[in-house]
Amino acid sequence: MTQEVPQTRLIGRLDIKGEHVVKGIHLEGLRKVGQPTELARRYYEAGIDELIYMDIVASLYQRNNIFSVVSAAASEIFVPLTVGGGIRSIDDIVVALRHGADKVAINTAATADPDFIDCAASTVGSQAIVISIEAKSRENEHWEVLTDNGRERTGRDAVEWAREVEKRGAGEILLTSVDYEGTAKGMDLGLIKAVRSEVKIPVVASGGVGNLDHINQVLDPLGAGGADGIALAHVLHYEHATVDELKRGIRAAGYPVR
Repeated sequence: MTQEVPQTRLIGRLDIKGEHVVKGIHLEGLRKVGQPTELARRYYEAGIDELIYMDIVASLYQRNNIFSVVSAAASEIFVPLTVGGGIRSIDDIVVALRHGADKVAINTAATADPDFIDCAASTVGSQAIVISIEAKSRENEHWEVLTDNGRERTGRDAVEWAREVEKRGAGEILLTSVDYEGTAKGMDLGLIKAVRSEVKIPVVASGGVGNLDHINQVLDPLGAGGADGIALAHVLHYEHATVDELKRGIRAAGYPVR
């Protein structure tokens, strides 16, 4: 019996600083591109499968201002919402879920205390726990895990860390290539393939999508070999393509998409 190939999800990613959605290159040089509620509503009405809200300065300033934004979105946007940035405790997770998030993305707190993943998963369930891995290329096909929106090195190998977070109970991985993020020149196929080959939980690839071809290269068996989700920012924020255009193009190439 042939195993059914899962449908790839297209996920809008909103990196938030203060009251604005921002975008940069390699997680630096951030520019304002719009308002969170306005962009979220636009992408929802266009047919996006999920949305990610990432407060990119929360860990740096030890604060969390994103819950009110998520609460406003949850009242009118009915697709799964992931919230990340500054999630440091079980209380933070519970508050995020109560404000309407379906999942929380954790990076800095998890790398500082991996037992936090076990505790979070056992408290709210693995389905609500996403581990955000920001990876930067090092030599010999290795990638290092970074934290604080790409500002801090950890010395951890990204592929080994992916294996560990799965064992500890994470339900999904948000995998961001720092090298490709914001470039709109394509995704890090080697990184995506390396991580997906080592874990069974869903992997959402992020960083580098500028057009339809970049998505299809990830889904191509000769490229990265697929991804459970593709996070989209630049291509949508700057209106290089609509969600419908991307989905039609993916289907035309023969790949399953929601």
